Amino acid sequence: MIEKSLFRKKSISRILEDASKGHLDGELIGLKKTLKVRDLTAFGVAAVVGAGIFSTIGAAAADGGPGVALLFIFTGLACGFSALCYAEFASIAPVSGSAYTYAYVSFGELIAWIIGWDLLLEYGIGNVVVAISWSDYFTGFFNEIAGHYGRHMPEYLTTDYRSAYDGFKATTDSLQHGAILSKLSPGLQNSYHAWHEAPRVGIIPLIMNLPAILITIFVTWLVYIGIRDSKNVNNIMVVIKLTVVLLVIAVGAFYVNTDNWVPFVPHGLSGIMKGASAVFFAYIGFDAISTTAEECEDPKRDLPKGIMYSLIICTILYVAVAFVLTGMTHYSNLRVGDPLSYVFALKGIGWMHAIVSVSAIVAMASVLLVFQLGQPRIFMAMSRDGLLPKVFSKIHPVYKTPSFSTILTGFIVVVPTFFLKMDELTDLTSIGTLFAFVLVCGGILMMKDHPDLQTKRFKVPYVNSQFIVPGLFILTAWIMLQFFPEVLKDYFNFGNSPEGIGPKLPMLIFIISSIAIVIASFIKKLSLIPVLGLLSCLYIMTGLGYINWLRFVIWLVVGLVIYFIYGIKKSKLNSEQSSSISQQ
Repeated sequence: MIEKSLFRKKSISRILEDASKGHLDGELIGLKKTLKVRDLTAFGVAAVVGAGIFSTIGAAAADGGPGVALLFIFTGLACGFSALCYAEFASIAPVSGSAYTYAYVSFGELIAWIIGWDLLLEYGIGNVVVAISWSDYFTGFFNEIAGHYGRHMPEYLTTDYRSAYDGFKATTDSLQHGAILSKLSPGLQNSYHAWHEAPRVGIIPLIMNLPAILITIFVTWLVYIGIRDSKNVNNIMVVIKLTVVLLVIAVGAFYVNTDNWVPFVPHGLSGIMKGASAVFFAYIGFDAISTTAEECEDPKRDLPKGIMYSLIICTILYVAVAFVLTGMTHYSNLRVGDPLSYVFALKGIGWMHAIVSVSAIVAMASVLLVFQLGQPRIFMAMSRDGLLPKVFSKIHPVYKTPSFSTILTGFIVVVPTFFLKMDELTDLTSIGTLFAFVLVCGGILMMKDHPDLQTKRFKVPYVNSQFIVPGLFILTAWIMLQFFPEVLKDYFNFGNSPEGIGPKLPMLIFIISSIAIVIASFIKKLSLIPVLGLLSCLYIMTGLGYINWLRFVIWLVVGLVIYFIYGIKKSKLNSEQSSSISQQ
């Protein structure tokens, strides 16, 4: 009985019926339908072309060399497999819940709650990273202009409390051991000045990342007042940043020195995989398109197209930029926060440096907008099912947006900017999103014989994986044994490892999961594309580190506690189930 309650599923017809309604003090109010393929594609491009192409691509290239372009291609393929699965689900259930709703249909309520809670990492917590990154670009640009007038933005208004405190402690220790402040890293200097110069209330310094807070408030307001205004602003920002990225590729191509591409993979496979987190973070967000399903004019036709178009465009751009960057300068020079503007400054092309800096501010703002648009709609879908209080699905009578959820999402982003560091959130966001992709791919496999499927829908092309997947597994194992035996020896040599088994767990989980998937593929003749999506996303997750897996597990445990305290009892399916039993 408990098992049936935990894995009770919601029918597609019921989901579509609920999606046609909104809640406002008992009245039924729906969302405004205004999005077309062009707008959906723009939202996808807005989400993907942001922090990755303007920031994290530099660190990934420094680790992997020119071969990081291969990682962008592999990650693009992995996301492509997942995107096809998202596209089919979006056609089956064109509602705002995204992966949460898809899991409710295919796996049942418990997994749906887990993925809904998990998506908070992608949209809510992920946007903290984007807001902080936007602040860094804006502060740098502001200080560059203000510096001509002898001004700059105070450090205590551009950093978080913990970074300032940790930096102040580290700097003080260094100074006590004879270090010179001006010789320390810019980050430590900024943290020291932030803590030392901040105004105080008693002994408590007033430190905050003001630009991150203000941009979040502005974007939240924009999302609150309506999808039409959000769409128009986003389309403008996408045109601007696509123009700049294409300009970077076109101008940078003239300064490419092919000698910089040799060696192509300087640090081997392990060097390329070091950039897995940074590269995948660049792709996060294309699935946010599916959260706008109820605001599409023709979601079954347009959502699949918007998802695939945006991913193809962004993959081509990322690969091209990776080749241009590593061709313009040696890969070892790219470990900087603003690699695109850096390479043009290095070549003395000042006008391109200025253009890139300004466009980065626009690019980050558009990512922030799309993510702020996605999270409230996840809350709204969960609320409709009773797993969250009814207020989460309240639709504004004038703006036709989920009003309470939008404001709450703003708080979820603003509050952590006071005390959380960006580098602690990036990997956590990536692993949460990959987990969502894994479940969406698995969900398509679960939907094979679903009785409630509509015949007219987008379908993931079926290719029998019975022999292909086992063949790929055997080929990969042979390649590893033949060319990378030291890697396998390192993973399975537990006894002599000073760290113990912990850091090896992600890869072991992947190997065990892969064997299970290979067996299932052979026996059940599973569809190849979802299986490849499962395997590729699981593999990328292994590159995110044991500590991030541990943090992710803790996050899920907290979510499960909330579900068993509130959600399982308040679920609408539970109420209907209980009512049916009592009538019997």
